[in-house]
Amino acid sequence: MVMFKKIKSFEVVFNDPEKVYGSGEKVAGRVIVEVCEVTRVKAVRILACGVAKVLWMQGSQQCKQTLDYLRYEDTLLLEEQPTAGENEMVIMRPGNKYEYKFGFELPQGPLGTSFKGKYGCVDYWVKAFLDRPSQPTQEAKKNFEVMDLVDVNTPDLMAPVSAKKEKKVSCMFIPDGRVSVSARIDRKGFCEGDDISIHADFENTCSRIVVPKAAIVARHTYLANGQTKVFTQKLSSVRGNHIISGTCASWRGKSLRVQKIRPSILGCNILKVEYSLLIYVSVPGSKKVILDLPLVIGSRSGLSSRTSSMASRTSSEMSWIDLNIPDTPEAPPCYMDIIPEDHRLESPTTPLLDDVDDSQDSPIFMYAPEFQFMPPPTYTEVDPCVLNNNNNNNVQ
Repeated sequence: MVMFKKIKSFEVVFNDPEKVYGSGEKVAGRVIVEVCEVTRVKAVRILACGVAKVLWMQGSQQCKQTLDYLRYEDTLLLEEQPTAGENEMVIMRPGNKYEYKFGFELPQGPLGTSFKGKYGCVDYWVKAFLDRPSQPTQEAKKNFEVMDLVDVNTPDLMAPVSAKKEKKVSCMFIPDGRVSVSARIDRKGFCEGDDISIHADFENTCSRIVVPKAAIVARHTYLANGQTKVFTQKLSSVRGNHIISGTCASWRGKSLRVQKIRPSILGCNILKVEYSLLIYVSVPGSKKVILDLPLVIGSRSGLSSRTSSMASRTSSEMSWIDLNIPDTPEAPPCYMDIIPEDHRLESPTTPLLDDVDDSQDSPIFMYAPEFQFMPPPTYTEVDPCVLNNNNNNNVQ
């Protein structure tokens, strides 16, 4: 431990610490060194790496695989480097700050987006090494973010996606009707913050009450040593009303928002991040009827032009309305207007589609629905306290 007392600070600092880099962009920064005592330094080196890693245990076998996206090495020099003797060592003195600048370009072409999953990750970092005579090499490491551009404005991702499925239901091997689902979304590609507009039709001819639901699902696929590991997670969901026997239901533009999630990773050979919109019907006593509509989540820049154009158009359309806002206060909102339609959202932490959430929501036999909300208070502009005081005065 005594050997490290001479170094006051040794760190890697990026010129733009909050920047998220893309392929072909330059990563620049400095390695800063401060010492507590006079110190001789042989060299300051950096190593920049971008690696995709996959690791999990399958029984007694370790499944492990790596894929390199970036490797850059360089020996850094001070702009005015003092030397001492023929070894050209730098003499560092207390009270001074020594900065070594570095810069390199990320490779052109597809790069894996920075990602951390249960069985793998994609990491990018810069590691600095401080070489001193007769002492261990000091190291400092700093990660940076990379996002591969996924443009959702391509014709394939702007095309509608649809599917349909029908399931025959039986009870004790006796046919009990069927449940059918057909659904469509306007496009396949979305970005964070977008709303997915769902158009779906449900038909229930069995004797049971069924519940339609929709969920955004992430699938992380890891590949190593010829083995595959899949981790599935439900991110957000929405549900519809119960459908009793012999009736139909429809969704016309039911909305499900894309929450803050990483873009799809599709070009990596050992790690994939894919998304789907599952539209499914929970049938008590039987397997769910599931439609799987694939989604591609793009980077924010992929929809920048479309989003900005829509925002400018909306702004121009609404500008004249802003000039005619009345000064009178608005009436209080209706009680039912402030209650969201999908007030019973499923928790993202529940097991994917296998949660036992149907025992009360969709029983085989009909039941009286539970009361969800307290009745609204009576709205009046007359203060009841003032009214009671006036009545008391009149009585006296």
